[in-house]
Parts: sequence; C-alpha cells; structure tokens
Amino acid sequence: MKKRPGAGSSVTKVCCWSALIGLCLVFLAACGGGGGGGDSSSSTGSVSVGLTDAATTDYKAVYVTVQQVAVHMEGQAEGQWRVISTPNKTYNLLTLVNGVREELGLATLPAGHYTQMRLLLTSIPDTSLNILSHTHPYGNYFIDKDDNVQELKVPSGLQTGIKIVKGFDISTNETTQLLLDFDATRSIVQAGTSGKWLLQPTIKVLNVVEYSIIQGNAGQAGVLVSAQTYTAPDSINVVASTVSADDGSYKLFVRPLTYTIVAYKEGYAPYSTEIEATTAGTVYTVSSFTLTPASSSGTVTGTVMIASADQEQYATISIRKTVGSGQIEITSRNVANGGTFTITLPAADYSIVISSSGRQSVTQDFTISSTPVNLGDITLYLSY
Repeated sequence: MKKRPGAGSSVTKVCCWSALIGLCLVFLAACGGGGGGGDSSSSTGSVSVGLTDAATTDYKAVYVTVQQVAVHMEGQAEGQWRVISTPNKTYNLLTLVNGVREELGLATLPAGHYTQMRLLLTSIPDTSLNILSHTHPYGNYFIDKDDNVQELKVPSGLQTGIKIVKGFDISTNETTQLLLDFDATRSIVQAGTSGKWLLQPTIKVLNVVEYSIIQGNAGQAGVLVSAQTYTAPDSINVVASTVSADDGSYKLFVRPLTYTIVAYKEGYAPYSTEIEATTAGTVYTVSSFTLTPASSSGTVTGTVMIASADQEQYATISIRKTVGSGQIEITSRNVANGGTFTITLPAADYSIVISSSGRQSVTQDFTISSTPVNLGDITLYLSY
C-alpha cells in the first residue's frame, strides 16, 4: 500500500469471492418484461441487468424513469435491438448506493458477443410516491435540499435512447451479470440561458466479474467518497463515487488498479489515501477515518460562456487540490451555456478546470478565504 504525504490510515485487503458474489445475487431474479427477442436458438445464455448510482450530496433525490432496456448483437443490422426488459418504472438514483441496486431485467439471449446497450427514458412517470409523499410530477426530475422540484429535460439527441458502447459476451448456459452505473452528479446540467435543467446521462456498464470492491467507513453519513486516478500534468479520472450511509459505511465498484480514495463533505477538509486494488473479485478495505472540520470556508463563483449558439452545450467544472505530487478532485458540476455557479469550499488553495466538448479548457488557480472569490465570465472557445 502506498500513501500520499498527509494521507490517512493504511489499507488492508481481503480476498473474498464469496462476498462479491453475495452482493450480486440480487441480479439473478427475473424481471417482468424480459424476453430476449424471441430467438429459438438452442445455444443460449442469460443476461441480468441492475441499476446503481455514483450518488451526489447536492440533492435530496434524483428520479429517472426507464421505459426499456435493449442490447445489440455483433453482426446484426445497426437498428436491430433485442429487448431485455420494459420496466416503465421511476427510480430514485440516490437510494442506489453502497451495494444497493435495482433490478432492471433478466433475459435469455443467443450466446455470442454484444456490442452495446440502449437505455430508453420516458417523460411519463409511474404511479408511485416520491420522498415528499407526492406522486411524481415528471418522469425525470430532482428534489433539492429545500424540497424544491425541478424537471430534467432530456436533450433532443438522446430521445431515441441512450446508447452505451460497452462490449460483453453471453456464454452458453451461463448468466452474465451487468450493472448500469448511472452517475447522477455528472448527469445533471445546471440551467443556463435556456432556463432549463438538462439530463445528460453519464452511464457505465460494469461486467461484475471484472470488478473489485473498495469498502470502508468515513465516520459519518453524507460523505462523498470517490476512487480517482491522476495522470500528470492535469488529467483526473473519477472512476467511481458514492455517498456514505447513515453508519458511515461505503462501497465502490472498481476495475483492478491503484486508486486515490478521496472523501469530502461541505464544511470539512478533504481526506485522501491511496489503495492498490489490483485483483478482480477481491474486496479491499480502507481503514476507517474521520474528516476534520474546516477552520473557515468561502465561496467561488463564475459564469460559463461557451462560443456556441447551442443552448444544450455545457461545461464541466472541476475543483481540484494539490496533494503531494499530484492532484485530487474535490467536487464537480455541469453548467449549461450562460449558467452561473457558486461553490462553497474550506479555506485553502485550489485550481478550477472548466472543459467542454470541442472547446479549449480553462484552468485558473484561486485561494478560498472568508472573502468570496468571483472569477467573472469564463469563455470557452473552439479547439483548433
């Protein structure tokens, strides 16, 4: 185990295939609507699909309504999809963390290689109640910390379905277990000049047998815990994230690799430590830690201007801090063209990286103290 300077406790690992399999048994029950497309081939296997979330501390609830899950088999026509299930169900993503997942479907399909998956969302919610004990007002929406409800518009380009390019194999008489990791934090785009909040789904398909689990205890509920990698000079990849449960526990699904575990909660100084999670099917445990209350906090604000007439164009704001010889991401959010952001942080030195597809990224250093920091208008131009 390696540890950054100033990082916390050591990390232990326990090889535990049974624990991993136990966490995934929920996938094996059948879900209404699965069908596998009616293929009568004798060479068949099964695929089970579950839904989980990377979670966020910015909202009380994030709801999405899934109409259909389908897959595409290699060698078939581009528009030919095999339907796994038609849930027509509204899910609160923020309840699907730390090993909790929702079953989307189980289907029998021809054995072979599949190239991608399609998730079709709908604006028509189911008849269940939300956390406010109200019927769902929209198919896709969030509830903020003040119990305000805001609809999430699905961009026009995604209304035919969210295509997730991730290959997987189905073997004869075996079940392939897939997990859709729906990252709520990176999927919500704050309103810009259009005045609409957007849902730009960020989803990963995890083949369960290829992954390991990192678990631990953050000492309290509501701590955003993430597994990150850093590549000099400024590339950070947040591979997985979750929010600690009421008892402080957390779980992350990761591919075998060495990660920096970052823990952050507003009003506290961030914590980080490294872990070598290098073997698939293994459960790694990070020693318990407790966040230190920040001595003081302040805010950083700015307005994102993108040289584009597209009101659905958005930028990702990444707040970073130098730790040892690398950097960690403290928090991030998406802001639509013309939108303003305000972020509260503990007093310290930071850098902000603002990026958007096809645009030149902007990086700026700043220091948080009791005096608010206003970065003004930040304009992103086309990359050439």
